[in-house]
Amino acid sequence: MIKNKKEINTLTKAEMEIMNILWDEAKPMSTHAIIEKYPEPKPAYSTIATFMKILTKKEFVSFRKGEEGDKTFYFYPLITRVEYTRKFMSQVKSTFFGGSVKSLISFFAKEEKLSDNDLQDILSLIKNS
Repeated sequence: MIKNKKEINTLTKAEMEIMNILWDEAKPMSTHAIIEKYPEPKPAYSTIATFMKILTKKEFVSFRKGEEGDKTFYFYPLITRVEYTRKFMSQVKSTFFGGSVKSLISFFAKEEKLSDNDLQDILSLIKNS
């Protein structure tokens, strides 16, 4: 299947966990350092290493080698959380709501059963943007 140029690679739940760690830490991290951020039971090194290869291939992360004599790879994101969220939501809007922001917001307002306060807060945010 040929991808639309506007489509982005999406992250699986496991990939998103890793990206959130990288975004939260805001510095290049080794595979071991990423694993340390996981709660118990921690994933296997080989599992995270495999995901790092996938994320690199999908162009969400890149890496650099450590200083001289350090063979460790340090991974860092190539896209910010905001950029990913913007592109992902744009794709959701196009795919499920025909590109209509109104339809997207209406859907969430109905599905999430927003309180009157939440709706007022959202209206204020919209008016002030």
